Amino acid sequence: MAQSASTPGPTRSADQEDINPWAAGGIMFAGVLLLVDGVFGVIKGISGLASDEVYARMSNYTFRFDVTAWGWIHLILGILLGTVGWGILKGATWARGTGVVIAAISLVINFMWLPYQPIWAVISIAIDTFVIWALCTEDLKAVI
Repeated sequence: MAQSASTPGPTRSADQEDINPWAAGGIMFAGVLLLVDGVFGVIKGISGLASDEVYARMSNYTFRFDVTAWGWIHLILGILLGTVGWGILKGATWARGTGVVIAAISLVINFMWLPYQPIWAVISIAIDTFVIWALCTEDLKAVI
């Protein structure tokens, strides 16, 4: 049934903000991406722990670690990413701020890991960048 001129439509209070649908959907998608990136991290970690031949060996790289060390780094980071992603999907208040911090740490770790597996590192860096943007977008709107 169409609204006539005499029947008012839904009203908004002065406190209600227009929520950017990209940001609202982005937060949910960021939670999913963190969960997926966490699973990827666990897989990268297990691969590094299981075999020293999985990743390329670097001879003159500043951030050269033993492959087992990279395996532990990715395994622990993957567990943290997955946990925070799950928290975001459940709507936990602690998860959004923690998500930004852990995604930033993941971004730096994957940048350092870039020579070992460039494709996976670039994929993880792109995921982390989007997660940081999505989790910060709605909070910035309140400041502006």
